[in-house]
Amino acid sequence: MITHIVLFKLKDRSPENIEKARNVLFGMKGKVPQLRHLEVGVDVLHTERSYDIALVTKFDSLEGLAAYQSHPVHVEVAKFIMSAKESAIAVDYESE
Repeated sequence: MITHIVLFKLKDRSPENIEKARNVLFGMKGKVPQLRHLEVGVDVLHTERSYDIALVTKFDSLEGLAAYQSHPVHVEVAKFIMSAKESAIAVDYESE
């Protein structure tokens, strides 16, 4: 299994905007066949080093992750997030 984690720091950190971004990300649930697990978390500490949103997704294989990356639903979500984010970091790893 491949776990794909992305942390987003948003340009507009208002609670309303963070909730909108969270809902857009969570909106992928059930719409991308390769997506085996989807979790979207909002930061609760709000420290200087905190990111605003964590996206945790899981796939059966690297091929599944690649198919997700190019899936039309993900492409639309990525367009929104690219315009809303200040920065993002990611990690992808094999898990059981």
